[in-house]
Amino acid sequence: MVPQKQAEEAIVPRNMDGNGQDNDDDHTEEEKMDINSRLSFKSLLWHGGSVYDAWFSCASNQVAQVLLTLPYSFSQMGMVSGVILQVFYGLLGSWTAYLISVLYVEYRTRKEKENVCFKNHIIQWFEVLDGLLGPHWKAVGLAFNCTFLLFGSVIQLIACASNIYYVNDRLDKRTWTYIFGACCATTVFVPSYHNYRIWSFLGLGMTSYTAWYLTIAALVHGQVEGVTHSGPTKMVLYFTGATNILYTFGGHAITVEIMHAMWKPRKFKYIYLVATLYVFTLTIPSAAAVYWAFGDQLLTHSNAFSLMPRTGFRDAAVVLMLIHQFITLGFACTPLYFVWEKVIGVHDTKSVCLRAVARLPVVIPIWFLAIIFPFFGPINSAVGALLVSFTVYIIPALAHMLTYRKASDRQNAAEQPPFFLPSWTGMYIVNIFVVLWVFVVGFGFGGWASMNNFIKQVDTFGLFAKCYQCKPPPPRH
Repeated sequence: MVPQKQAEEAIVPRNMDGNGQDNDDDHTEEEKMDINSRLSFKSLLWHGGSVYDAWFSCASNQVAQVLLTLPYSFSQMGMVSGVILQVFYGLLGSWTAYLISVLYVEYRTRKEKENVCFKNHIIQWFEVLDGLLGPHWKAVGLAFNCTFLLFGSVIQLIACASNIYYVNDRLDKRTWTYIFGACCATTVFVPSYHNYRIWSFLGLGMTSYTAWYLTIAALVHGQVEGVTHSGPTKMVLYFTGATNILYTFGGHAITVEIMHAMWKPRKFKYIYLVATLYVFTLTIPSAAAVYWAFGDQLLTHSNAFSLMPRTGFRDAAVVLMLIHQFITLGFACTPLYFVWEKVIGVHDTKSVCLRAVARLPVVIPIWFLAIIFPFFGPINSAVGALLVSFTVYIIPALAHMLTYRKASDRQNAAEQPPFFLPSWTGMYIVNIFVVLWVFVVGFGFGGWASMNNFIKQVDTFGLFAKCYQCKPPPPRH
């Protein structure tokens, strides 16, 4: 009988070598069949590194709680602008995700030529920037990426409390935040994205149900009496909604970690685009239908669930979205766990328990910030304008241009320009457009608008708000 540890190494593709080859040449066919029968269930649920796993991870992470805030964005921008900007930012996000994948392959190719081994080390975006452009870029990438992922985790925690309130309002949202903050600590036990196979699959299924529930329920409900669709009316509202959509399609801050979990990372190049095309089938119909039904009421209801009549289907959608948000919280926290492990020197250990204990301090600031700023929709827009704009749009485009600024670097590039844009000049033109557009419209106008809206929410509800946008208490007699 083959020992369990040896059996796992024989069947499961090596997590960090990226070649996807099984190391089972030393076993007979009977032994291999026995090993497979004992490990197939574990491999099915736990060991994911295929193209399909990466697609599920990208699609699942991209469209979580933001699905519930897009109708709110439509009320701020109007129907036409909402649809156009979803498509525009979706394609823009797919382009910069492609750039990140190219830079990862370039970095890894150069390091492997230097005989650097990544068997027990997970490559991250700031390390790619460090290897290709130097320590200053590493510092910039680390600062933006960690801050964005920190607030991305905060948003998921806020969304958990906001959603469960619509099923059980006996507790206020702040109390639910305490509860789910404690629950989120369990994500420390998931070693890497290699182990999110079943959760990514389930998460996308849950979001798909929620999206189509919103679409069908809004159409069946019909338009509320006296519905109005006045958006856009103010620039501050328009650009706040636009930055929320920018945030929607900026979920590829974890691209490098997802690629590194793949058996063959070079196949990642177009996965994010295909994931985005599927996400369009969820976000556009649901946002349009809910805005059509409720119109300007959404301006004061940033969570679409708050306007839907309570039914068994709605409660099912709330619960499924809640579970998915918890999964997405794990997605956002995991890169922060990796960074913290590297800081305190436990990243290379094989002990899951030791790594889990070491990760716990990362949960505390996430929990605390979610209690301070419980503003569900406005915080999405603020994070989109101030952090997403740089983290997943501007920095990748600038890094790509600087990495290949020399003719020799372009000639020896690990990845040449794509078939649909086969010249380096064309790539530079697109990258310059991305940088200018996102800096001026996303960071500039979007930052101004989203911070104005965010400050307004703080002035109205205050910090540590007990129950943001909750139903008013019954009158006292």
